[in-house]
Amino acid sequence: MTVLEIATPHGPARAHLHLDETPAGALVLGHGAGGGVTSRDLARATAAARAAGFSVALVEQPYRVAGRRSPAPAAQLDAAWLAVVERLRGDELRDLPLVAGGRSAGARVACRTAAESGAVGVLCLAFPLHPPGRPDKTRLPELDAVAVPTLIVQGASDPFGMPPAARNRQVVTVKGNHSLGSDLAAVGEAVGAWLSTVVPTGSGSRAGTG
Repeated sequence: MTVLEIATPHGPARAHLHLDETPAGALVLGHGAGGGVTSRDLARATAAARAAGFSVALVEQPYRVAGRRSPAPAAQLDAAWLAVVERLRGDELRDLPLVAGGRSAGARVACRTAAESGAVGVLCLAFPLHPPGRPDKTRLPELDAVAVPTLIVQGASDPFGMPPAARNRQVVTVKGNHSLGSDLAAVGEAVGAWLSTVVPTGSGSRAGTG
């Protein structure tokens, strides 16, 4: 694994890179609001993507790099994310089909920036459809705005709600709550199977990355 510090408009971010020698594609993942890139569901998604022949970048937002737990405003999160993606697509992930994603708040960032980042797919782990107990505060428009294939892996008892499936949007329900920790094997299986449909093995155009 390689760790890069990347300048963004809102301070340095970090990218934790797991690079494949002949990648089929790239998966870039963001963390949840109060967590980091070491969460168990992100780790399982990373392993599944690596097994499917993807290079993976786990992105730490600047506020986490600075040691803060309270997330930055959405506009700052999006700007920092896009800066990291642009940097990686200019070098380590150059010419690779890009799948953007993340868990919880990181999934929201990936959805909001999907078009601008050039993503060919979006992976949402535990998408927070609404604040607990507040279904009237829905974030469904963020999902509906995504025009590329989307996978949502959601805990059956997630207090943040259950997003609906739609055209180009698949929802896989697994045991457990917002942490997705109750059935990590199911998380990995869902991610691996879906990635192989978005970016078929052998479609990568860059070799020798590592």
